[in-house]
Amino acid sequence: MLLTLGLAMSLGALAAAALSVWDPPGGTRQVASVSAEPVEEPEPDPTPSRMEIDGRFLAAGGAPMFWLGDTAWAMLGKPDRDDIARYLDARRDQGFNVIQTVAIFPQGGARRPIDGDVGTVAAHEDHWAGVDDAIDAAAERGMYLAIHPVWGDDQTGSVVTEDNARAYGRFLGERYGDRDNVVWTLGGDHPADGEEGLWGELAAGLDEAGGTQLKTYHPRGDETSATWFAGTDWLDFHMIQGGHCLRYGIRARLLEQTYAAQPAKPFLDGEPIYEDHPYCWERDRGYSTATDVRRDAWWAVLGGAAGHTYGAHAVWQFNDGGDGELGARGSWTDALELPAAGQMRHLRELMESLPFHLGEPAPSVLTSDLGSGAERVVANRASDGSYLLVYSPSGREFTVDSSAVTGPARAYWVDPRTGERTQTGAGADYAPPSDEDWVLLVTP
Repeated sequence: MLLTLGLAMSLGALAAAALSVWDPPGGTRQVASVSAEPVEEPEPDPTPSRMEIDGRFLAAGGAPMFWLGDTAWAMLGKPDRDDIARYLDARRDQGFNVIQTVAIFPQGGARRPIDGDVGTVAAHEDHWAGVDDAIDAAAERGMYLAIHPVWGDDQTGSVVTEDNARAYGRFLGERYGDRDNVVWTLGGDHPADGEEGLWGELAAGLDEAGGTQLKTYHPRGDETSATWFAGTDWLDFHMIQGGHCLRYGIRARLLEQTYAAQPAKPFLDGEPIYEDHPYCWERDRGYSTATDVRRDAWWAVLGGAAGHTYGAHAVWQFNDGGDGELGARGSWTDALELPAAGQMRHLRELMESLPFHLGEPAPSVLTSDLGSGAERVVANRASDGSYLLVYSPSGREFTVDSSAVTGPARAYWVDPRTGERTQTGAGADYAPPSDEDWVLLVTP
């Protein structure tokens, strides 16, 4: 019906143009001529605007930006150009707008552009030309690359040191400082204990080259960058790593700790539990599910995060099939279609339909027991009272303060698996439609 109506409107507009007339004062009525050649509208430039900080949130082009990322750690050193395009196309179509990857990655069979340490990187022009192409390919699709200069785990102190980090940062800044769709993620699954100076040197090198791109730090599992860099000027936003185990209490603590860090900065979970990952790397314990992935995402965003990063275990390493690293299974191309990969867009779409940059964690809005572990209910409320969101990860019933939203309220259940909204009665007591995870949206 919509297609038919749209076609009719388009044909009607064309007919009106063909029959439009001009009545010059005292002149002869004339029919305007219409070219037989269709007029092609210029394609909008998809290149993203440079990412910026707006209080506790991110912005681009003067508007709030919701970070929906995916981890493709081996992308700059393993797949060819066609496979990179295939990967980016798939993730763009699924609603992702940030890809996290690594310039020097020691895992998954990725090629490394070094002969010893980062002092030799400039000699590997073929590698950097490939990085150029990947940045361009992402920009053409309206996507950002969050690039680790080096994967810190197993490479700090050897590949990158406090002595060579500044020069390496300067090399990267001179080459990529003008790329608006690049942000930098220092660290790399690595604690910064005793190495704060090394990462500060690398950040200084990026800045010396005139770069103004945002920078963060990616820690080891169960850690937050706020542990070492809460008051550091070069770090623009925080990152936690929720990790690949079901340590619910630790994850909740990380969110609270990072949100409370001063000065207040945006943060996000840059490596939560991956989809189809063996729990704590032990295959006999089973593999993580789409439900596990959704819980981490909704807990983080309603806990105050400026976005979220997804990951699929076979995808980050571009596994070709069979057994991959750290218990990965299957091919990356098949893993692109894992259920939660397609469900993350519903999180982004819901948040972007609201003034999410006004959102704040609001546990006090819940007047019933919040629960714990896999049943922990969380709430987020706009500072102006324009919306309330509550996430119940296991269908747990809850009660809210009915004054949490200003004005007459309308309530909806949002299915995080499909994005579908179903109106329900507004009040104080809510029982989710099933024992699955559900999101309650209350608006005036």
